[in-house]
Amino acid sequence: MNITTDSTVNPNQALWEKGDFTRLAATMRRSGEELVAGLGVTDSMHVLDVGCGDGTTAVPSAQCGAAVLGVDIARNLVAAGNARAAKLGLANLTFVHGDASNLSAIVDGRFDLVVSIFGAMFAPRPFEVAKELVRVTKPGGRIVMGNWIPGDATLVAQILRISAAYSPAPPEGFVSPVTWGVAANVTERFRAANVPGSSITCEPRTYTFEHAGDPADFLSVFRDFYGPTMNAYAAASANGREAELHAELSALFTAQNTSRQDGTTKIPATYLHVIVKV
Repeated sequence: MNITTDSTVNPNQALWEKGDFTRLAATMRRSGEELVAGLGVTDSMHVLDVGCGDGTTAVPSAQCGAAVLGVDIARNLVAAGNARAAKLGLANLTFVHGDASNLSAIVDGRFDLVVSIFGAMFAPRPFEVAKELVRVTKPGGRIVMGNWIPGDATLVAQILRISAAYSPAPPEGFVSPVTWGVAANVTERFRAANVPGSSITCEPRTYTFEHAGDPADFLSVFRDFYGPTMNAYAAASANGREAELHAELSALFTAQNTSRQDGTTKIPATYLHVIVKV
């Protein structure tokens, strides 16, 4: 089933298909499992994971016994997710191609729990995203989002900030993904989808990346496989600034590594944890 396959709906499709996010997702598994463990997922639930990648949160949700549908804009990640589900024998988990701002193939009120961890925040038209997430959630169900916070001092917010400084200016009307990391924006968007403010909670939490290599090697994963960083390196190279960009990111990764074991990297990153009761 395709939720939508019109790439003109979401210009981010080319961005996320450009790299191979599975390489980065491998460093996020433990935190994904810990996050799902706190959601109370049971075998009686229907779960939707929006912007799911290859299943960092969708797989552990399915391993809890829930019937899980993962939706992602990148077709390569959909294929990788279905391959993971098959390898793990998870017949209750399916990945499909789709856009968080246009889930038109999903009927109203289908899911007990809708999850989007660092996924739907990157879709265009944030008010449409909020509207769609609410629409497909059952009355009494929950929406859980994880969103990177603008200006935060930790890893991902800084990667996005630095990358933007070396990349071409965004098109007119562009809404930065990290605006989803501001509680007031989250509240405004879900209130516009008829959710009362008292049903929306936001709090900072920590997500930890763990990589079996030193910080320089971990940076190479972002450089070679993460769409926003790939674009920044391409633009910096064209402008004769690649060494400058690399030095800035190298300093960031080295400074934020908390691992005390040589040849490994462990970097915490703060994000906004959002719970919406529908």
